[in-house]
Amino acid sequence: FQDLLSDMRHYWPDVLHSSLNRTQFWKHEWDKHGTCAATLEVLNSQKKYFGKAIELYQHVDLNGCLLKAGIKPSSSYYKMPAIKEALIRFYGVTPKIQCLPPEEGEKAQTIGQIEFCFTKELQLVNCTVLEGGSNPMQAHLKLGTSELSVCNDTLPTYYPSEVQ
Repeated sequence: FQDLLSDMRHYWPDVLHSSLNRTQFWKHEWDKHGTCAATLEVLNSQKKYFGKAIELYQHVDLNGCLLKAGIKPSSSYYKMPAIKEALIRFYGVTPKIQCLPPEEGEKAQTIGQIEFCFTKELQLVNCTVLEGGSNPMQAHLKLGTSELSVCNDTLPTYYPSEVQ
């Protein structure tokens, strides 16, 4: 697991808390998602789980895809449907995009998280709410005092270079 740490710091940093607390964030990810994923042999250890997560992240190359669509971090505001369409066109699946609502006196929302969903065979699949009951993907992430929620299609959207 140690040999993954530099990749983890680079690709899966905790952008909400200081670096002192970084291992807590990864522990939370493992406790909440990894222990569930560990029912699959390819993900049945921390090393496999985090290693595969990094591999999938690099494979998906979200920033590269958005860049090809002319969507660059923090240069201007974008329309949410345009971002969604670019991602669906590129990946062939619908991701889940969550935003921070506009702050007092502002009219734009900020992308806080873009989530891709995978089958147990680790193939990309549409992120849709599961039938009947709660959606395990529906974990609310608090950024500071605001809570992420599904983005509003009508609001101008800010794509930050990194979540502050």
